[in-house]
Amino acid sequence: MKLNLNNKLLSLINLLKDIKSYMFPIKKFESKFKNISSIKELQNFIKERSAHVTQTTLYGYLKTRIGTRYTAMFEDDVFVKSVNIAKWNIYVSALSDCTLYTFSYLVDQKNLKKNNAEEIFNFILETEKQSGLDLKLLENAKTDFKERIKNINWQTYYKEDPFINSALSLYKWSPIADDLKKLDKEIVLNSMKLKWNLIENEFKELTKNLNFK
Repeated sequence: MKLNLNNKLLSLINLLKDIKSYMFPIKKFESKFKNISSIKELQNFIKERSAHVTQTTLYGYLKTRIGTRYTAMFEDDVFVKSVNIAKWNIYVSALSDCTLYTFSYLVDQKNLKKNNAEEIFNFILETEKQSGLDLKLLENAKTDFKERIKNINWQTYYKEDPFINSALSLYKWSPIADDLKKLDKEIVLNSMKLKWNLIENEFKELTKNLNFK
């Protein structure tokens, strides 16, 4: 009996590891930034914090809604496929919002003149192809971003609910029944907002001594 229980526990542990690996092949949230003083550091910040917000909000929502059946659901191929679709759609939306937020803040608060937001956004997307980002989604994300920046006010964007698109993406793509999602909408949107609030505060602290002249 003890051996049987140990085997079940080991199987559960392995399944949990597989779930984490499967859900979030996006770069792990590990970097501790001391400051942001270069385009490379800004690029890494945008990529890693977008991945972090995607990971924690999607993972948290699924785990909360599904409850004790959470791990078992990852043995369902249809559910697994839905999670895969969700994570990438939410991620590219988060990446778009974060790129626009950071550049808007730098333009207005730090006197940034050279705005290469689109270049940075597209570069990060290209690096995610090796992690499994669908090529059609990648190209659509590039097109959508190009359209967004046509009408953006760089001096004010970061003040005007800059992360609403990724919050709505979390609500739209999370593989939860529609009747349940309707009940959860306010909670889901707020969960994303709270995560981004932390990223905003971190970014402001990391760039407090930065000024483009």
